[in-house]
Amino acid sequence: MTGVATRAAGLAAAGLLLFAAGAQAKEPSACTARAKDSSSGGYISVALENDVVGGTDKDYTTGTHLSYLSDELDCTHFARSMGHLLPFFDSDRELRYSVGVGQIYFTPADTQANPPDPKDRPYAGWLYASFGLVSYNDATATEIGQLETLNLDIGVVGPWALAEELQNSFHQLIGNEPSNGWGYQLGNEPGFDLSYTTKWRMVYEPIEDTNFGVDFMPHLGLTLGNVMTNAAAGGTVRIGSGLDRDFGPPRIRPAVPGSAYFARGGLDAYLFASVEGRAVARDIFLDGNTFQDSPSVQKKNFVGDLQLGVAVMLGNVRVSYTHVTRSPQFVGDDWQTFGSLALSVNVPF
Repeated sequence: MTGVATRAAGLAAAGLLLFAAGAQAKEPSACTARAKDSSSGGYISVALENDVVGGTDKDYTTGTHLSYLSDELDCTHFARSMGHLLPFFDSDRELRYSVGVGQIYFTPADTQANPPDPKDRPYAGWLYASFGLVSYNDATATEIGQLETLNLDIGVVGPWALAEELQNSFHQLIGNEPSNGWGYQLGNEPGFDLSYTTKWRMVYEPIEDTNFGVDFMPHLGLTLGNVMTNAAAGGTVRIGSGLDRDFGPPRIRPAVPGSAYFARGGLDAYLFASVEGRAVARDIFLDGNTFQDSPSVQKKNFVGDLQLGVAVMLGNVRVSYTHVTRSPQFVGDDWQTFGSLALSVNVPF
């Protein structure tokens, strides 16, 4: 096992010990029954990310995530009992569970080289299932809201992730040349990531007699796993209408956190700008496989994202577009630009 993987395992073990210790000290549940809004329901969400907006086909090339966020859970639901075991997670507020599937893949700059440049990013794919808990309380014009997300991704890195088949089939469909270096991608490896994020919504009072306002949402995050291990911090500024209806649109990790959840209503829209910095201890897509030799590059331990975007909500639908600029992630890399499109629909189940 590499030194980085050893440190990652140590962090994970320390985290589990903290969970166990805190669980003994946590106070009994204060959950009280709430009258459910008949129009609340669950949410189906799809996020699509691609670097085509930057005119490239390298680094983080494509990401897809499809998820379902449940209706609000009652006080007796087993998921509340699970959440209550975690000392830092408030499962006594509005609580929902989420399930989803996703796939992301990475390629070097020169996809025609065979073999690929050993100093460039390795070919890699990640296919995973996602399970999570989402706890939140709505903000008002004068009160702070909070969104907490605990998420477990389980899947596989390597040929079994089917990234080669998906990319080259799509290239064939649109008449592009296939990528020739997938035979040198990372090897098959089971993977997991356990992620926790918390985001506060500080809503400033809207302009008098309007639904138009400005807010600021700082956030913190921690991810532990053999796929990714990092700590993140950042913030988002939004301007527009209906800011109290959501916590920002969903994204594919690593990213500024958001949620499929939003409150139904009329037509609202807002612009947003976000920054996030990440301290990276482990990134399998750069460090290579954990237990076998594989292509790898020298990663940078600090990575930053800058994003600008727009979200529009109408009735039971929200659509958003985010333009992301990401700092170099390894020695010899340059800045990358990609776009993220997300659609969330409130459904009656």
